[in-house]
Amino acid sequence: MSAAPLPIEIAILAYPETSASVVFGMYDLFFSAGRDWDAIVEGKPGPSLLRPRIASKHREPFAAGNGVPIKPEVTLEESAAPAIVCVPEILFSFDEPLAARFEAEIAWLRKCYAAGATLATSCSGAVLLAEGGLLRGLDATTHWAFCDELQRRYPDIRVHRQRSLVITGEAQRLVMAGAGTSWLDLALYLIARQVGVEVAMQTARVNLIDWHALGQQPFARLAGSRQSADATIARCQRWIAEHYRERSPVAAMAALSGLAERSFKRRFKQATGMSPLEYVHILRIEEAKQMLEAEAAPVEAVANDVGYEDAGFFSRLFRRNVGLSPNEYRKRFGSMRRALQGGVNLDASSPPCPPSRSTGRQGLSAS
Repeated sequence: MSAAPLPIEIAILAYPETSASVVFGMYDLFFSAGRDWDAIVEGKPGPSLLRPRIASKHREPFAAGNGVPIKPEVTLEESAAPAIVCVPEILFSFDEPLAARFEAEIAWLRKCYAAGATLATSCSGAVLLAEGGLLRGLDATTHWAFCDELQRRYPDIRVHRQRSLVITGEAQRLVMAGAGTSWLDLALYLIARQVGVEVAMQTARVNLIDWHALGQQPFARLAGSRQSADATIARCQRWIAEHYRERSPVAAMAALSGLAERSFKRRFKQATGMSPLEYVHILRIEEAKQMLEAEAAPVEAVANDVGYEDAGFFSRLFRRNVGLSPNEYRKRFGSMRRALQGGVNLDASSPPCPPSRSTGRQGLSAS
């Protein structure tokens, strides 16, 4: 009888500038692969096929960014040859000198990658790969709120704002997830890649995980609310926030600025990173998203209310920027908003769970 294969080593990098939920969430999900499905279906836990360990620069416990204590299991030196390294989000500002603060972590990531490890990042953790020069000339993603700044700071990287998962690099050993809970996609992908698709599917079923097939784009706020440091452009931003429905809004902003229209457009682009017309379109789309979530008005009425006489043009523009048609967006996010606002009466809408009798296969085979 051959011995069971040793579980695959996964190092989860931890530091004070992260949130504990991703660190421990990854840990639990990886540890459950191969174990929990058999516990439910067979009545006996199976072997854990992956062995996650929390790795940090030092062994001393520390508080994560949200105050939850984290106790590292191994130091970076002790975790010399993991098959996979997971890098959770970083709570940081792009104005901070990241390379100096994370010098040891970046050096360790480069060493692990050179030794053949797969590096997988969640949310803003991709910045450590960028700082280490591991993404030069490659595709990447991060939280949608950081994508533009990542592209500006590292112009030799191809940043995909709309994608929730990017797989790239030598032998596809760089894996990046986008915002929020897209780390679940990352973990499921790694489970499928290391121990099989069926195990990943079982893990998803046990934990009710749904794949982010739409990517990040429908969830993203397309325009930041930051005011430009340019006082003239900031005044125009404040004005257009209240008057985006008006006809010829770019000409109106130019008049407000006191600049020639050509000079105004150039200065606006320098200050905000987009043309005045792009900025107006994005403000209108953001307002339309709110209306589609909260109201039942026809798409034509929504288009007209945010400043478009041509509903067809509005729909094409909306899909190009959001990744869904207005009706698709309403269907997906309107029901979410209604559920959150009104609550879901589970007692009235769902039958009670039947008494637990056995852990046989019957109830799970079709899930």
